[in-house]
Amino acid sequence: MGKFDDNERIILNVGGTRHETYKNTLRTLPGTRLALLASDSDIDSVLDQLQQVPGFIEYNARNNEYFFDRHPGVFAYVLNYYRTGKLHCPADVCGPLFEEELSFWGIDETDVEPCCWMTYRQHRDAEEALDVFDINVDNGDEDEETGKRFGIEDVVDPNISRWKKWRPVVWNLFEDPYSSRAARVRAHRRL
Repeated sequence: MGKFDDNERIILNVGGTRHETYKNTLRTLPGTRLALLASDSDIDSVLDQLQQVPGFIEYNARNNEYFFDRHPGVFAYVLNYYRTGKLHCPADVCGPLFEEELSFWGIDETDVEPCCWMTYRQHRDAEEALDVFDINVDNGDEDEETGKRFGIEDVVDPNISRWKKWRPVVWNLFEDPYSSRAARVRAHRRL
């Protein structure tokens, strides 16, 4: 096994969780925040460049440790991407949070592995479906026409509010792929 100089090691404290890796590992993705941190430039100029992007970073010279006030669970996936070249999306983190963290670290979202792409995109698909629903409500579409568009022929009591009427439909759209034609189309798009 090769021997690495202690100067090649770098300690990253992200949200209170310490991660230790090699500078060479961080250089595998040039143009990202961590690659800049691992550059051969002096610490002050690197910190100045890193501070240009919003996000708290602090350097502790005594411990030779960089502190980022970011999500530590997501960072484990980010660091693993530097190590393996494969970016996976955690299933227990919502898409917008993961998207925000990728943006902070300077990683392109299109690098997410195909096996995780649907998990990552799920929040956007839901937002798009709800936007379509909002457009129909805002345009004052007749209940019958909207019901047909969503694959629901029978609409409930006209005296209740629109949300109470459509809430079960929207839930079924995302949870039960056999509840309507629209749900089947959405489920098919996810495959």
